[in-house]
Amino acid sequence: MTNFTFVLKIVTEHITIKNEELILTNQRALYWPREDALILSDVHIGKTAHFRKHGIPMPDDVLQKDLERLKRLILHFDAKTLLIVGDLFHAERNSDIFTFKEWLTQFQELKLILIKGNHDRQSQLLMDDLNIEVVTNLVSGPFKFLHEPKDNDKEEFVISGHTHPGVLIRGKGKQKIKLPCYQITENQLILPAFSLFTGLNTGNNTEEADYYAFTNTAIFKI
Repeated sequence: MTNFTFVLKIVTEHITIKNEELILTNQRALYWPREDALILSDVHIGKTAHFRKHGIPMPDDVLQKDLERLKRLILHFDAKTLLIVGDLFHAERNSDIFTFKEWLTQFQELKLILIKGNHDRQSQLLMDDLNIEVVTNLVSGPFKFLHEPKDNDKEEFVISGHTHPGVLIRGKGKQKIKLPCYQITENQLILPAFSLFTGLNTGNNTEEADYYAFTNTAIFKI
């Protein structure tokens, strides 16, 4: 595995949903203290290797940076469970998956749960090899975890991913910037995509939602 260093600052925002404390971070994941669980979505391991396989040059360190951020978050919160809300993987088995397998060896006691996403087409044999529990949904406490958002059920609070939410912030004149965010409504929280190698979707934003956008050094409510 390639060795490299980069500056990483973990900034947090504490919120309460259904009487449960959740800690949002500017590093594209949230922590649920009561369950000692780090929760994230859309890691898309294998995406860069997939692009390279098809002749599109991609930097080698994209996955390395994602995994280094994930490592820092696990250690920062001393998380006991890693809950991935879909799209842990992106494509067929390739070299990135072997990189991930090697990375996992440093977390022997970490419990991994994957809510199966639309890109998670890997074999059960591989999931068993990586010691990942795979489910289609998970109900824990007051929350239901799904990959794709579901906003038509008022009886449960859904935590999901899939849409890669972002906000467009306009400055003076023609200045504007897109930032990733957490999108929260009365009955749903949509996580930002964890991987840095993903696009941002600002097309599903509504006035009924709260948005917590973030940068490398800050997190703030819009």
